[in-house]
Amino acid sequence: VKFKTLQHYFIQSNLRTMALICSLSNEVPEVPVISLASKHIFEKRLLEKYVAENGSDPINGEPLSDEQIVPLNTTPVQRPRPPTATSIPAILKILQDEWDACMLHSYTLRQQLQMTRQELSYALYQHDAACRVIARQDKEVTAAREALATLKPQAAMAAQNPIPVAAPVTTPTTPTTPTEPARPEPMEVETQLVPIGLSVEVIKQLQQTHVELTSRRKKRGKEMPEGLPTAQQLKHYTQASSHPGLHSASLPGILCLDLLPTSKRTVTGGSDRNIVVFDKDAEKIITTLKGHTKKVTSVVGHPNENTIMSASPDTHVRIWDIESESCKHTLRIHDGPVTGLSLHPTGDYVLSCSADQHWGFSDISTGKLLCKVADQSVSHSLTCCQFHPDGLIFGTGTSDSLVKIWDFKEQKSAANFPGHSGPISAIAFSENGYYLATSADDEVVKLWDLRKLKNFKTISLEDKYTVRGLTFDNSGHYLAVAGPDVRVYQISKQCDLVVTWDAHTQDATDVRFGPNANYIASVSNDRTLKFYMAS
Repeated sequence: VKFKTLQHYFIQSNLRTMALICSLSNEVPEVPVISLASKHIFEKRLLEKYVAENGSDPINGEPLSDEQIVPLNTTPVQRPRPPTATSIPAILKILQDEWDACMLHSYTLRQQLQMTRQELSYALYQHDAACRVIARQDKEVTAAREALATLKPQAAMAAQNPIPVAAPVTTPTTPTTPTEPARPEPMEVETQLVPIGLSVEVIKQLQQTHVELTSRRKKRGKEMPEGLPTAQQLKHYTQASSHPGLHSASLPGILCLDLLPTSKRTVTGGSDRNIVVFDKDAEKIITTLKGHTKKVTSVVGHPNENTIMSASPDTHVRIWDIESESCKHTLRIHDGPVTGLSLHPTGDYVLSCSADQHWGFSDISTGKLLCKVADQSVSHSLTCCQFHPDGLIFGTGTSDSLVKIWDFKEQKSAANFPGHSGPISAIAFSENGYYLATSADDEVVKLWDLRKLKNFKTISLEDKYTVRGLTFDNSGHYLAVAGPDVRVYQISKQCDLVVTWDAHTQDATDVRFGPNANYIASVSNDRTLKFYMAS
């Protein structure tokens, strides 16, 4: 093998210095090869044909195989042009052929380029679609993790306090057998749409409550209640805690808020259609109530019972029991979105208003509609409602910027407060019963004296400041405003600004005072519940 390798090298090195002529055609071969049998040079294609036909070397006739044919590495030979290619017409023909070949090659390249562009466009489209799917999956995973983090405290609480199973009820005549079917669980009750009217007992109850609350308020007078912080103390209130994991992240936003002072619980309603009961001191979720088919825009907690009222644009008012975590009644009162709720001072009845231009008065315990009224003089939807602390009058806001005061017994409008521009966004009565605060989409808050039926103060806000919530403290000395920030005003002739918090990253949607204003709670579209108190 080494000898043959050296022999091949010697032959190739010698052939580089001499002319290569095919022994068969006597011409310079295009692909020269050498036969190891005869040591002659041939044109590869001619030698392969000869060997295929005869199986021997064409010079000496010795057997020759493909392994004995060695290719030679030489510089390509440029053959001279044939005599027919030396004339001008022949040269022009050659040039024309080369031009045609160039054009055909260019056309082929353009086709390949177009096809490559289409493939690239399709690949980019697939990449973009994949990125969108990944982003959506990441968002869903984040929402699922937050929901899991919310459910873990509830699961732990349920494990510690299992619900007792009631023993089956038996009678002497029909004993219980193992094959007896289980009793069905209680279902929520839907109220009828037809109002049953105000009975004499209901009107008497409302009048007695009015007399008691009025006399109690007169005894208190205008003095500040004991334990109420001064304006200087309120200025030092700072954010004490923030809770972002109450509602779902897929539909962010907490839209409404109420406090249950007796149990130190907070009730929130969100864009995720859920109601969350949160324990302020334990900093954990007590329960999450589900049932509305659209966002929850109003929640009201009962001050003495474990009962919550909620309203939604799904046209329903729901009454919930916190202990059983169930809906006791679904009030199908209105034909349009329910825009406001207010609990009567007796704690037995709830007022609701709707975009269908009606307000309704319902019994909480029975879930029955007692009366449903609309102002026939106007044709504008109602945007909010609030009972007066004495319970015989209440206020409503309309989409045509009018605030109306209603006489509940007569079920008629008693007074109108014009002056705003834009739909009324919030109204609030002071606990002492003297003042009414209103807001609309006009960047002002108006304060009305109910004794004189006139506006005594207009608080001008910053440009593009949208008020979303108003509330008085339980003494009537402070007014809180929710909007791009949360701020508190002292009710006086000047209505001075006491303090402002801008801890929310989006607009605050509602605000409430704790008992004696010892803390303040606010919610926002940034999906957080925040508490402010003295540090």
